[in-house]
Amino acid sequence: MPRISRALAPALALLCCATACGGGEGTTQAATPGNKPAPAAAAPAKPSPTSAPTLPPGKAGAAPLFSHGRRDHGKHIALTFDADMTSDQGPRAARGEHFDNPALIATLRRLKVPATLFMTGRWAEQYPDQARSIGADPLFEVANHSYSHHAFATPCYGLPPVKGGARADVEKAFAAFRRAGVERTVPYFRFPGGCHNPSVLRELGPAKVTAVQWDVISGDAFAKRPGPVADEVLAKARPGSVVVMHCTRSAAPATEAAVRTIVPRLRERGYEFVRVSDLIAGG
Repeated sequence: MPRISRALAPALALLCCATACGGGEGTTQAATPGNKPAPAAAAPAKPSPTSAPTLPPGKAGAAPLFSHGRRDHGKHIALTFDADMTSDQGPRAARGEHFDNPALIATLRRLKVPATLFMTGRWAEQYPDQARSIGADPLFEVANHSYSHHAFATPCYGLPPVKGGARADVEKAFAAFRRAGVERTVPYFRFPGGCHNPSVLRELGPAKVTAVQWDVISGDAFAKRPGPVADEVLAKARPGSVVVMHCTRSAAPATEAAVRTIVPRLRERGYEFVRVSDLIAGG
């Protein structure tokens, strides 16, 4: 199993702390009716996840890992956005903190940028209308970022250990997507904080998900200015790259503005934006 290097640790810590440590500047705007949690009884009969290319299982049936696509198969790049919300952050949302980012989604649509949203089940419960809208849009695909956003392997930057087992937490997230009516879910899973080990990969094997990591860290967590975020992505992007960003206003307030710089600049360089499923399908 590849280890997380010391060079990546500070950035990964920010990715986790964006939800686990309660940082960032929350807003005090009142929640809109479309952002109220979905009723627990609502459970539309939609299959999840939908058909999408996956990697073959690893040793002993372990879930496979994917970090980037082919470097020699055209200038394709995938922007991915973690829609983070932990299972215990409901009270913060009730007080007005925004874990969503509608302006970011609107910008991706306006710029016609395909993207993969790694969504926690708790996020889908808090913002069912937005989750449903994202899932119904052919530009996007919704992937699994756990239900709880707790640690699947410890230590993991202060995240508490997941309760009830890794596979159960992943399946609980897919169930939350179904209750919210989310379409276009794909059998991809991103570990909270990227923290994993051989044991948890084997545990997730029967869930038949491909674990998706990244090779470009945007640094958008807690960033107040979009310029450094855009510079980081533009400096590290390569053909086949998977860029990790966030769809969380309170913890990543500069992301939408950074995307408005990143997208045209990369297109000027000849890059085409694709979803993770497109990268995996490319080999």
